[in-house]
Amino acid sequence: QVQLEESGGGSVKPGGSLRLSCATSGFAYSIYCMGWFRQAPGKEREGVAAIDSDGRMRYADSVKGRFTISQDNAKNTLSLNMNSLKVEDTAMYYCAAAGYCRLHYYSDYDLLGGRIFRTWGQGTQVTVTS
Repeated sequence: QVQLEESGGGSVKPGGSLRLSCATSGFAYSIYCMGWFRQAPGKEREGVAAIDSDGRMRYADSVKGRFTISQDNAKNTLSLNMNSLKVEDTAMYYCAAAGYCRLHYYSDYDLLGGRIFRTWGQGTQVTVTS
């Protein structure tokens, strides 16, 4: 059974940084995509960034240049480095995984829309406030 567990959320001032981690277990695919998503109260879920097993990455326009997605295969961990945080980055952040996936197979609509992902974590809260 695939399990994803996020950590690293917290409260930070605008302009600050956080690093989110997603520990994976039971995920045995050699070809895969993983992603970070967020959802603020009263808003729809939004794709933040995605990465595949070949190291290709894709970002939402709203976070380009500020967020960096990475993976440590030896530790089975997905990370999201978030810099220059803004109040509008406040949300619950989720990681997600999909097997038999490569980023270039999918449009942003499917990938950052989360439609291809079948396994999700429980989320970690990020609050950006002065």
